[in-house]
Amino acid sequence: MTPWDTSCPDWEDRIRSGASLIPDLPLFEDEADIGLAFFDEIRLPDVPGNPRLGEASGQWFRDLVRAVFGSWDPVAKARMIRDFFALVPKGSSKTTYSAALMLVAMLMNFRPRATALFLGETQAVADRAYEQAVGMIEESPDLRRRFKPRDYDKTIEDLVTKSEIMIASFDLKILTGAMALIFVLLDELHLLGKRAHTSRVLRQIRGGLDKTEEGVLVITTTQSDEAPTGAFKSELKFVRNVRDGLYRGKIIRPTLPLLYELPRDVATLTREERKLGVEPRWMNPACWPWVMPNINRPITVASMLADFASEREKGEEAVEVWASQHLNIEIGTGTRDDGWSGADLWDAQVDEKLSLEALLERSEVVTIGVDGGGRDDLLGLAVMGRERDTRHWLSWCYGWADPVVLQRRKDIAAQLEDFVKEESFKILDIAAAHADLASIVARVVASGLLPEKNALGIDPNRAAALFEALFGAGVTDDMLRRLLQGPALAPAVYGLDIKLADATYFHADQALMTWVVGNAKVEQRGNADMITKQVAGRAKIDPMIALLQAAILMSWNPSAGMLVTGADILTVI
Repeated sequence: MTPWDTSCPDWEDRIRSGASLIPDLPLFEDEADIGLAFFDEIRLPDVPGNPRLGEASGQWFRDLVRAVFGSWDPVAKARMIRDFFALVPKGSSKTTYSAALMLVAMLMNFRPRATALFLGETQAVADRAYEQAVGMIEESPDLRRRFKPRDYDKTIEDLVTKSEIMIASFDLKILTGAMALIFVLLDELHLLGKRAHTSRVLRQIRGGLDKTEEGVLVITTTQSDEAPTGAFKSELKFVRNVRDGLYRGKIIRPTLPLLYELPRDVATLTREERKLGVEPRWMNPACWPWVMPNINRPITVASMLADFASEREKGEEAVEVWASQHLNIEIGTGTRDDGWSGADLWDAQVDEKLSLEALLERSEVVTIGVDGGGRDDLLGLAVMGRERDTRHWLSWCYGWADPVVLQRRKDIAAQLEDFVKEESFKILDIAAAHADLASIVARVVASGLLPEKNALGIDPNRAAALFEALFGAGVTDDMLRRLLQGPALAPAVYGLDIKLADATYFHADQALMTWVVGNAKVEQRGNADMITKQVAGRAKIDPMIALLQAAILMSWNPSAGMLVTGADILTVI
C-alpha cells in the first residue's frame, strides 16, 4: 500500500487562518465516523450539565479522533498511521479528552484480551485520567454495562472483549505482561525529557504496539518550560521534520504531527531585531488564539492577559516559562535578568560548518581554554581561532564528565546524554577524560598555530593532574597562562557579547554550548560583570569558563609561534 503523506508544509498559513492542522488524508470514512460518534456521545463528568463532548470539546481533538480511527483499513487489516503527536498549550483539556479517547479505543477494539495503556508522567496525572474515565463511564448507562473500573489498580475492564485499560505513571515495568498492546496514550512527554531511560521505554512501547497490526501510539504534550532535552527533544525534532515535508519519499514510521506553534516570524526575532531591542511579536495577544485550539473553553484571551501581566512583573524568566506553557514558545538560550546578555545573540552566530578541523584550517592563530574541577564537575575545553583575512573569531568546544555526575546530578543526565549523541561530549572517568583532552590539545599544538607564550588559559585550582596531561601533549610552561575566575575573565564577558552583536565571532553548532550559555548568570562586582561557577550555582558552565579563558588570550592579539609581552599581559594582572 502507498504510504500516506502526513506533511503539512503550509501549516503557518493554516494556523493564521484557524484551519485544521491535519492535512487532507484519504481516511477510511466509516471508521472515522464511528470513532467520532462514540467520542461525541461521551459526557464530561466534572462540568455543570455534563455536556456531550460533541458539544463541549475543541474541534482540534475531534479532528484528531477522526484521524486516529480513520487511519485503520478494516479490509486490508493495516494501520496507515502508527504514531500521533499533539503539541498543544496548557489549558487544552488534553488529559480529559485523552481519557475519552481511551474509552473509544476500547469500543472500537475487536481483539480479545488486549491491553491499552494510559501513561502519565506522575501518579497524580494518571489518577486524574483514571478519575475522568470512571466519571465518563458513570454518566452513561451503556458504558456502565460495558466497562468495570477497578480502583485498587487503576484498571478498566471491557466486559465484552475481556480487554483492559491500564492507567499508570510512566515506568518501564508497566510493560511487563502486556501480551497484546493495541493502544498507548502518553501524556506530557516534555516532563519526561530529563529521564535517562525515556527513549528506551518509548522503543519498548513501539515494539509492543508493532506486535498487533492495529497498534497505535498517541502522544499529547505541552512545550517544555526548559530547553527541550532527551526523548522530548528528539521526538519533537522528528515530528517537525515530518510536518515540514523533509521525509517525503523516505521510509519512516508513519506519523501524524499536530503541532500548535506560532509561525516562525512571530515566535522568533532576527539577530538585528534582538540588537535593537524589538519586542517579540508573540507578545501581541491578537496571535494567541492561533495556538489555543480550546480558546474560550474556559480560558479566554482576557484571562491570559491578566496572567501574562502578572508574570511580566516577575522578570524575563517568568515570561519565558509562561510563553512556553501557554503559547508553545520553545525556550533556548532565552533572556533572563541575571543571564549573560550575549545569550540573546548566541544562536544567531552559529557556523554549521565549523568543526575543529575547519577552525584550524581557517585560522592564523589559535588559543585554548581549559576548565575542570572535582569528579562532580564537568571538564571543559575551548579552542578559539582568529580567521585569516577577516580576523573574525571562531570557537569550537568540547566537554567531559565522570560517570559519577550521572548519579549525583540526575537532573542533567538526559542533557549530557544528548551532548554525547551530538559528539560534543563524552562520559569518561577523570583520568581517561584528561587523556582524551590532551589528545585534542596535541592536535592543536601540532598545527603550529599556538603562540609561544600565553597560548592556553587554565584555572590552576585543583588542576595538578590536568597540568601533567597538558605537558604530555606538548604544551610548554611558557604556553600556560594561569587565569583565576572572576576579574581575570571579566573582559571576555564584555568582549564576546560585543563580538556577537557586531557579528565578528562565530561558534560551532553545539547544543552543549547553547545549554551552558543559557546556564550562565552574571554577578556585578564593582564595575565588572563576572560569570563564575559560584554565581551559576549547581548549573554547569565549565565549557563556557574555558571559552572565556580562550577569549582572554585571543584578545591580546597574539601571533602564532610569537611571544606576547608588555602591556597586553598587564591587562589581567
